[in-house]
Amino acid sequence: MPDFSPTELAVPGFVALVLIEMIWARRKRREAYEPKDTLTSLAFGLGSTVSGLIFGGLFLALFLWVWQFRLFDVPWTWWAFALCFVLDDLAYYWVHRFGHRVRWFWASHVNHHSSQHYNLSTALRQTWTGFLTLGFVFKLPLVLAGFHPGMIAICAGFNLVYQFWIHTEAIDRMPRWFEAVMNTPSHHRVHHATNPRYLDRNYAGVFIVWDKLFGTFEAETDDEQIRYGIVKQLGSFNLLWAVFHEWIGIAQDIRRSPWKHKLSYLLREPGWTHDGSRETSDQIREAWQTRQGRETKQVSSENPIAGGPEAA
Repeated sequence: MPDFSPTELAVPGFVALVLIEMIWARRKRREAYEPKDTLTSLAFGLGSTVSGLIFGGLFLALFLWVWQFRLFDVPWTWWAFALCFVLDDLAYYWVHRFGHRVRWFWASHVNHHSSQHYNLSTALRQTWTGFLTLGFVFKLPLVLAGFHPGMIAICAGFNLVYQFWIHTEAIDRMPRWFEAVMNTPSHHRVHHATNPRYLDRNYAGVFIVWDKLFGTFEAETDDEQIRYGIVKQLGSFNLLWAVFHEWIGIAQDIRRSPWKHKLSYLLREPGWTHDGSRETSDQIREAWQTRQGRETKQVSSENPIAGGPEAA
């Protein structure tokens, strides 16, 4: 097993970039940072590191056990690392997508979206409870294909390092060719937005092509200001509430619901309720699209020339 952790080596760079962004924010956008919010993000990062140390070894041991049933022997070569990195990112896309579409997964992933600010410290808001979701199963096909668990861990580390820099408003757009292939600050701002048009979009880790391939891509638009956070904002900087609030919400919904709906509160999308008292992201988007359609029709009827067909 190689004794190499990209994320640990990158920590000094993370700290330096946060300090640089703070200086930029002080001059250009003071609202980008809020002291209590930043402290909460740092505490999230610390707790996530501890959780990783406790449970990471167990997952690695499981991967090594599964590896004995591998179909092939993938060598430790540069092309194998490149292929592993791409396939690991594809696996990340799907576990991330499940993290937004299945409430059991969302209860863990919501931690990362809980800040109403978007800056490099937000990237540190990593879950403490990821081990409960068993999301590691999305990586097992790589192990069975013959990629060594150590290689997968290194690629996942580089994936996480890459995602750090895209949590910023200091960078507007990257070159067009880069935006077309890679995940960028612009694409990831969309992912962290609560605007109806942006909900549950851009799940990519490194390669935005996955979203374009699977129909979940949405480009950032300049005519609508992004609102960050979650649909129902925390309204608190209490760290423990931030970490566990969705797990508590699931327990409360299960306790209050009829037996035939209890499992749905675990496996259906966040916001789903058996009585329709809350809205899912799909319902929020559909309502927004309906309003947009009505407004467009109203403008067209008031201005036939702009409407096109009416003018003819």
